[in-house]
Amino acid sequence: MVFYERMIEDCGWSGDNMADRRQLLVEMRAKDLDSIRLSTYRTACKLRFVQKKCNLHLIDIWNVIEAFRENGLNAEELSNEIPAGRLEVVLSTIVYQLNKRMPTTHQINVEHSISSLLSFLLAAYDPDGRGKITVFVVKMALATFCGGKILDKLRYIFSLISDPAGIMSHAQFDQFLKEVLKLPMAVFEGPSFGYTEQAAKSCFMQQKKVSLNIFLDTLMSDPPPQCLVWLPLMHRLANVENVFHPVECSYCHTESMMGFRYRCQQCHNYQLCQDCFWRGHASGSHSNQHQMKEYTSWKSPAKKLSHALSKSLSCASSREPPHPMFPDLPEKPLNLAHIVYSPRIWFCREKH
Repeated sequence: MVFYERMIEDCGWSGDNMADRRQLLVEMRAKDLDSIRLSTYRTACKLRFVQKKCNLHLIDIWNVIEAFRENGLNAEELSNEIPAGRLEVVLSTIVYQLNKRMPTTHQINVEHSISSLLSFLLAAYDPDGRGKITVFVVKMALATFCGGKILDKLRYIFSLISDPAGIMSHAQFDQFLKEVLKLPMAVFEGPSFGYTEQAAKSCFMQQKKVSLNIFLDTLMSDPPPQCLVWLPLMHRLANVENVFHPVECSYCHTESMMGFRYRCQQCHNYQLCQDCFWRGHASGSHSNQHQMKEYTSWKSPAKKLSHALSKSLSCASSREPPHPMFPDLPEKPLNLAHIVYSPRIWFCREKH
């Protein structure tokens, strides 16, 4: 607890939202996430924890874009600064609209969600207490941190950092990295994922003109750029949270696993649940130095045999590209001026 108290003081966290920030860190500490030995998983788990505490995981990117339109941010210059009070109004729009969509049996604590998210964003992007952050930061941070598909989120982020011809601005991408990497820093993972001048250059070293396809190829590659490796992992964490594996963990002997499952490539039938693997637990002849394979689903022996037979009898390749391919001509940035919210239609674009 002393460590977190000291970090609050070092970050200059003070004011009315101090209690919310302190409570968020106390609850994070109770999860013992700092004991996760791999920085990528540790960072993704911390950010996923904050995301869920603020109920952002329930909010789709299209709901966020609609809230920007309702509050006039779509007409603002990205470099403009908005006061914390206006940011709170934007967050209120997002969260109140979420509660309207939720069943009456699953209503969220609106005030707590708004206060927690506001305090976290101000801690990350306004540590000096100026009470203002830029429109670019608001859009970028909420688009990165909300729920929804990573492909949709990256397409929206590309629209923020590309020119009218649909080509990415390297200067804007550098600015994006500076700001997005403040999210890991806000959960004290700066040593692993802090901004460096070489980070942006290392992402697109060979490409002078980066189109939407190249942007998506790079950020959704396996592995993605090292400085952003926590972002797709955070989405993978969300996808496996409710995945059930009817297998016993070889270390803690839990009879079933939830989330990721890890199987040793050297020890016969040695499998670990995600908590044991992340924290470096090992037993018997197994060592942390052994290669482990990560599984995100469970297949019974019968299903494995059926899959193997289907694969051997198939003549055509079933492999698909990692994301939909868009026209080779540069795509213009998303035009958000005419978004109309509908329960069945999330997003409309003008025909070019």
